[in-house]
Amino acid sequence: MSKKDLVLGIDIGSHAVKVCQLKYAGNIPRILALGSVLLPDGAIVDGNLEQPEAVSVALSRLLKNLKIRNKKIGFSISGYSVIVKKVNLPAMSAADLESYIAAEAEQYIPFDIDDVYLDYQDLHTENQYDGGSRTDVMLVAAKKEVVDGYLQMFSGLKLKPMVVDVDGFAFENSYEFVHDSGENIALVNIGAAKMSISISIGGIFSVAREVMFGSSLLTEELSEVLDVDFAVAEDIKIGKEQQPAKTPVIGEAFLNICSRWVLEIKKVLDLHHSNNPEQKLTRIVLAGGGAKVAGFATFLADETGLPVKVFNPFIGFDFDRKKVDPAYLKIAGPEMAIATGIALRRAVI
Repeated sequence: MSKKDLVLGIDIGSHAVKVCQLKYAGNIPRILALGSVLLPDGAIVDGNLEQPEAVSVALSRLLKNLKIRNKKIGFSISGYSVIVKKVNLPAMSAADLESYIAAEAEQYIPFDIDDVYLDYQDLHTENQYDGGSRTDVMLVAAKKEVVDGYLQMFSGLKLKPMVVDVDGFAFENSYEFVHDSGENIALVNIGAAKMSISISIGGIFSVAREVMFGSSLLTEELSEVLDVDFAVAEDIKIGKEQQPAKTPVIGEAFLNICSRWVLEIKKVLDLHHSNNPEQKLTRIVLAGGGAKVAGFATFLADETGLPVKVFNPFIGFDFDRKKVDPAYLKIAGPEMAIATGIALRRAVI
């Protein structure tokens, strides 16, 4: 693969825009560019592009600073505007499945079929039942008005979207590329304003859930109880700044917010275990800014009884130390899982 074969991965969250550009050196991805830029409050709400001009300006500045010229991009969507659903259907040919989805998809999604872009993938999980062979099909429906808003913004920047991904799929793609394990895992991405939880069984995406609160909730709580500004609270959250005299207050704030995260994660785990008792999970993989919250990985492991791994998407990647700071890779890694997962997609249709 050449540099031109891969898209520029763009992850637009509620707090920041993250980009990742890769090329292959043999079979090893090489990092060409990596970075992020903060967004103003309210620019992105529940995955919706509320302030396209502000996001456009921030993204343009980031691409210019990183000297990125690749116009073929991939981006991901999330929030209430996208539905991911696995349905079990009779096994059929590709042509018959296409016809079936076109005719029957509306019964599986809570939107008017004319208002969404629809895609699907046969997971080829054929099993024999009394009524014949059946298979699982993954349906994805995204509201046209949301996707079109992003497409219009990218067009204004003369960028050419080649891939429209989903956050959970991008995270899974990044993890599976690095580990290629086919494990049964829970993938938890804690962003600033939302937490995404999904289950991957042997490399096949299974369950997805989004909760509309994230790591900013903890920053706000610390800022309020400690009477410090947001930046100081952020440093306390990730263990960068210590305030020994306030340890009990900090601990109470952590317990209050992190317990809410754990509760939502356990709901998904319990649902999976209830429906699939034979498919035991081997670990939880954490990504996003919330993965860097001091002590949270240990707390989550204690509460769920599962090993917890904070994900670094750049394990085994090549990079020029004169252009990419190794320390930055280590710090930014968990937040770059989605951008990296997109950047591993090929720029072909």
